[in-house]
Amino acid sequence: MIGRLTKDPELKFAQGTGTAVCTFTLAVNRRFKKEGYPDADFVQMVVFGKTAEATANYMKKGSQLSISGSIQTRNYDAKDGTKKYVTEVIADEVEFLDSKNKDSNSNQSVNGNNSNTGSNDFGSDITPIEDGDIPF
Repeated sequence: MIGRLTKDPELKFAQGTGTAVCTFTLAVNRRFKKEGYPDADFVQMVVFGKTAEATANYMKKGSQLSISGSIQTRNYDAKDGTKKYVTEVIADEVEFLDSKNKDSNSNQSVNGNNSNTGSNDFGSDITPIEDGDIPF
């Protein structure tokens, strides 16, 4: 899914484990318009670990993200005695399509393995190698 944050992401840490948990809502435009007006879905997202910390630190309301993950449903008993149902996407990979600092034009990608794969910029200490015609 590709969409924009409806508000700044919220970062919390799980009790006991201390794992970072970032939650936010992503506004995702629908392909087809209803009566000539654009329509969007508002999808709840959850991100864990280093990806959660990076998302909370570098993204803000209006930032555009690409999310890859799985849909999860759960329910719980609210304080008023009613049963609440929640559907959310647990993100495996988050790609930052823009950032707080508009001067940097690089996209960032963060996945569950905590690797950064979105940028093609090479550091001054790394020289890209031409692979040529590798037979595999």
